[in-house]
Amino acid sequence: MSIRPVSLLALSAAVAGIACHAAAPYEDPDLPLDARVADLLGRMTLEEKVSQLTHESAAIERLGIPAYDWWNEGLHGVARAGRATVFPQAIGLAATWDTSLMFRVATAISDEARAKYHDAIRKGRHGIYEGLTFWSPNINLFRDPRWGRGMET
Repeated sequence: MSIRPVSLLALSAAVAGIACHAAAPYEDPDLPLDARVADLLGRMTLEEKVSQLTHESAAIERLGIPAYDWWNEGLHGVARAGRATVFPQAIGLAATWDTSLMFRVATAISDEARAKYHDAIRKGRHGIYEGLTFWSPNINLFRDPRWGRGMET
């Protein structure tokens, strides 16, 4: 069994239970990814391309691209997205030196994130904290105790 890349549009449609027929090459999961990307970019105007550069990317309805908010975080759980499992901060987990534990925590966070994303898509929501793009972890060494977010490193 091979795994094929699927467009965000096709994935969203599948999750929502909507039939999606590839009307354009960029929507065809059987084509190579670079061909699909080139086709989609060739169809977008400069203004549409620029609109995708902010964390709150606008929908491009004529191309079937839903709005998407690229802001989400999951450093110690799926933050700000309703109820979620909360794990110790990364600095505390790192102090255990237990890579197996870290893997299990990361797996739980990613599973919960995907479930929350699917639920949001089913409900037609594309807002902040509902996407699959997570800003974490922070992999900078904590060097200055005056920084209020040092526990995230």
